[in-house]
Amino acid sequence: MESGSGPGSPSTMPLAPSEAVPGPADKGVSIFLGLFVCVVGIVGNAMVVLVVLTTRDMQMLTNCYVVSLALADLTVLVAAGMPTVSESLAGQWVYGHASCLGITYLQYLGINASSCSILAFTVERYIAICHPMWAQTVCTMVQAKRVVVGVWGTMSMYCLLWFFLVDLDAGGSRGLQCGYQVACSLYLPIYLLDFTVFFLAPLLAATVLSGLIARVLFQSTLAHLPQLGDQHRDSEAQLEARALGRQPREPGGGAGASCCETRGFPSSRKQVTKMLVVVVLPFTVLWMPYRSLLLLNSFVSEPFLDPRVLLFCRTCVYANSAVNPIIYSLMSQKFQAAFRQLCQCRAEGPQRRMASLSTASYSAVRETPQKAETSRSEAAGPQAAGPPLLQQGPGFSMV
Repeated sequence: MESGSGPGSPSTMPLAPSEAVPGPADKGVSIFLGLFVCVVGIVGNAMVVLVVLTTRDMQMLTNCYVVSLALADLTVLVAAGMPTVSESLAGQWVYGHASCLGITYLQYLGINASSCSILAFTVERYIAICHPMWAQTVCTMVQAKRVVVGVWGTMSMYCLLWFFLVDLDAGGSRGLQCGYQVACSLYLPIYLLDFTVFFLAPLLAATVLSGLIARVLFQSTLAHLPQLGDQHRDSEAQLEARALGRQPREPGGGAGASCCETRGFPSSRKQVTKMLVVVVLPFTVLWMPYRSLLLLNSFVSEPFLDPRVLLFCRTCVYANSAVNPIIYSLMSQKFQAAFRQLCQCRAEGPQRRMASLSTASYSAVRETPQKAETSRSEAAGPQAAGPPLLQQGPGFSMV
């Protein structure tokens, strides 16, 4: 096995060196940053999945891709971030041979599924805005679920090759490591394919399609400007008609015409498109150091394995998986309200259960005398029942 001549060990995002040993300060910073970013990202992405699955108003077409992206980010953070923290604490791989294979597989599955989810999200927005007639048959919930299942199914099959490319390595100064099983030169085609298909292609597609979407939205805004002028002239004509004692006509030249009907695309679509662009930007910026270093180390004979540079690259990857829930909460009022409601439900759950138990006990105690009184009245017969107001005991009427 050769694990010291390539970009690094797959167990820590294919960037952890096999021989470079970080100092105590670097190790402390690595543990703190990794743990902080992973906890924030895991909690945030789990909340995204929960609010979409449990809130009816959040179960929309675009949120299918949001859930897919959140699940992919969760996979990256759990399979890559947390093992990195534990490996930094222990100084070596501590999860055994089977976990070495499985965790490496899940890392690449999450990375590739994340890229494909962003690409599918971008294509869906492009069809919905630039081809609205086609979108009526293509952009549906059923189709979105099929796309998401297809993405995860395809990536699950593609990433199976990593079960045959990694193994445990007991050599080296860092003890037991999860490393490469074959010569690192054989990984170059895989890295080039991953760089092209799962980074360069989604980035180019998102750039081109976002430009086309922006052009359509800009043209719809320009087309709306003359209608605003017509509405201004209509308001002046209404004032003149009222001054002359005539019935003013409807604004916009006819009955039923309104500003809302002439605005073109609704603001919700524009807001979703803005959120997509903001999601693509961190994906580009935060993945660039990792992809660039990995590609560079694949071509040089002596890979660049500075611990601080590796720490920076890994932190950027984890931050990319953790930042999306923050973007959703800042740019979407629906996600803000759903997150707030989820937190309130979690905080008020025990209090509500105690209040419901107290109410049930109080109702049972107050209802018992009434039941006894009703039983005696029924036994005495209808003539002894008395007036309706006397049938009800004072305790029951208070409840």
